[in-house]
Amino acid sequence: MSLNSVSTARSVPETDTGPASPSGGSLLRSELIVLFRRGRTLAMLGALAAIPIMIALAIKLSPAKLSAAKGPPFLDQVSNNGLFLVVTALLISLPLFLPLTIGVVAGDTIAGEASLGTLRYLLIAPAGRIRLLLVKYAGVAAFCFVGTAVVAITGTLVGLAFFPVGRVTLLSGDTVGIGEAIGRLSLVSSFVFVSLLGLSAIGLFISTLTVVPVGAMAATVVMSVVVQILDALPQLGWLHPWLFSHYWIDFADLLRQPISFASFGENALLQLGYIVVFGALAIGRFASKDVLS
Repeated sequence: MSLNSVSTARSVPETDTGPASPSGGSLLRSELIVLFRRGRTLAMLGALAAIPIMIALAIKLSPAKLSAAKGPPFLDQVSNNGLFLVVTALLISLPLFLPLTIGVVAGDTIAGEASLGTLRYLLIAPAGRIRLLLVKYAGVAAFCFVGTAVVAITGTLVGLAFFPVGRVTLLSGDTVGIGEAIGRLSLVSSFVFVSLLGLSAIGLFISTLTVVPVGAMAATVVMSVVVQILDALPQLGWLHPWLFSHYWIDFADLLRQPISFASFGENALLQLGYIVVFGALAIGRFASKDVLS
């Protein structure tokens, strides 16, 4: 029996008629404890934290001044103001590294339990299939939040330590103080977090289709890569607004004066659509899946 099933079982009190139905809060608490105690999870968070550190070291050790035409956006601004390191690190992490870690976590949600044989214990508890899916998705969403926060917080601390920090020039040409700049960076981080929720729902659905967690992880990551390739093809412009990655880096409006939340709202609405559609597919698949035989 895995640590997940053990932790859940400990949170379920016994009654005269068998184990009582655990509350959603106890199930979620158990899921988060197991998720963030895993060595694999800690290693992925460590790898995400290393991204802004490596960017800072590369800039600091570079003998030549970076050109604005080379590298990702804002990279040439980091040496002048360390707060730009946060945006640069998020831009570099979003296309591959964050989706990769989300794919690992989401792909393991149901398939991992099924492969270990602990899924039947979680359902006999009884947790309820829909409740279990909601808890699993909440766990993936929590990882999305923590992963994004790790990149943002590490980038802020490393930027403060390695580079000068002062008033920030926005894309509109206006300058804002450090306090407002950090508030804008928090909004950018929130934008990135919301962007990953649709992929999380897709990963959860894929995880219900198999008992091989590695296959579910790989399929989720491949899905992320394929969708981004499709989004880069101008011939498929009609399809772009429907792709979950379409608004991933469209947080420029949060770095202008006056600030606009139009792109934030469009991105959130798109991700909500993916959550509803693939959440419903996951429920439909999991509700009829034989896990007790």
